[in-house]
Amino acid sequence: SLTTFDPSSPVSQSETKQSPAGKKQNKKKAEEVVEEEEEEYVVEKVLDRRVVKGRVEYLLKWKGFSDEDNTWEPEENLDCPDLIAEFLQSQKTAESGGKRRAESDGDGKETKKRKDEPEKLRGFARGLDPERIIGATDSSGELMFLMKWKNSDEADLVPAKEANVKCPQVVISFYEERLTWHSYPTEEEEKKDDKN
Repeated sequence: SLTTFDPSSPVSQSETKQSPAGKKQNKKKAEEVVEEEEEEYVVEKVLDRRVVKGRVEYLLKWKGFSDEDNTWEPEENLDCPDLIAEFLQSQKTAESGGKRRAESDGDGKETKKRKDEPEKLRGFARGLDPERIIGATDSSGELMFLMKWKNSDEADLVPAKEANVKCPQVVISFYEERLTWHSYPTEEEEKKDDKN
């Protein structure tokens, strides 16, 4: 005998489970909690330099931040030698253009006082005897020697072409210190090697 299937009486009834009303996931709160990660600040530019209690500090402009967020940071904390060199170079250019920058915390009195002072002599104009050359740089596009003077603790940069004329012996000593000599075997030693 055949069993007839009656579609009007379904075998299983699928139940739809409804989530209880009002139980919303509190997503908003999770978004509001800002994870305090240590952001990496990138220095965009070095703006100024000062000395506080014998420690050199630089005024930094941070990438992605406004000028209001500029901060003074001690030199030893910085890892941007290129930007510091660029700043120092621009200072030199500004000074040689007759603009004197006050080495103060920005009060006008100091600036005035510096203007009245005679221009500070640099290099051979100081009339001192060159003792030795400490280093050399060509960052300005011209080779400059960092000269240490006799009876003075203050070294300064002098153009190499001027040093070559005024104190060639000091220049030669500087180069000799940095030369590495390669020892080549003499002719006699070479003959001995051939016989062996």
